[in-house]
Amino acid sequence: MAVQAHLDTPMWVLPAIDLRDGRCVRLLQGRADRETVYSTDPAAMARSFAAAGAAMLHVVDLDGAFHGHPANLSALRAIRAAVSLPIELGGGLRTLEDMQRMLDLGVDSLILGTLAVRQPGIVEEALSRYSGARVQLGLDAREGKVAVSGWVEDTALDAVDFARQWKARGIERVIFTDIARDGALQGPNLPAIRAFAERTGLRVTASGGVSGAEDLDRLAELEPLGVDRVIVGKAIYEGALPLERIRPRPPRGPRPATGV
Repeated sequence: MAVQAHLDTPMWVLPAIDLRDGRCVRLLQGRADRETVYSTDPAAMARSFAAAGAAMLHVVDLDGAFHGHPANLSALRAIRAAVSLPIELGGGLRTLEDMQRMLDLGVDSLILGTLAVRQPGIVEEALSRYSGARVQLGLDAREGKVAVSGWVEDTALDAVDFARQWKARGIERVIFTDIARDGALQGPNLPAIRAFAERTGLRVTASGGVSGAEDLDRLAELEPLGVDRVIVGKAIYEGALPLERIRPRPPRGPRPATGV
């Protein structure tokens, strides 16, 4: 059998673990009725990602996002116990107490999205307590507008303007998700990601649509703009992008400080 070549990239590739009812799932475009279950043991999945060479895990508490409070604590504890990799977590974080509980559990950075729209004062307090290195803005966009509450509610907020406002308040990194591409294996929305990075000047983690190695190559062209991480879910789970083949290479331009 032929040996597949390594995939060299300056991007950090973050495998996604989306938790629903204690299972590892993927939702097509965030729709709860379009669910695929990939594992009933998220901790085992995390161990497999660590063994394949992942540098960091992206974890989303889907039940938390839908219901407004953390809901998969047992699975999160199991993941944290299973691996030593840094973990970023989003979904259902609505209070400072919830955030502190997640940090005490061993999460390394928090992703706040809906809260930044609904209760910005709490996010400002979180930035004051934990800094922009530990608090990231989760910005989910549908046709250029911000969506919230697990993508089920649209707003009239322009995604770029919203991100700029939070940059002025101390946010350093945005996880930018194009909802239409998420879970669809149709390739990232490169023009939207490029425009977002250029217009905001923020460090950007791209999310949504990665289908294979070619998409990593295209995203790597945006690395000098600050697009230095990419979240990949379905393409890894279904074997289109084997994580163990990915090898980092030095960035072509000065890489922004990564924080965690």
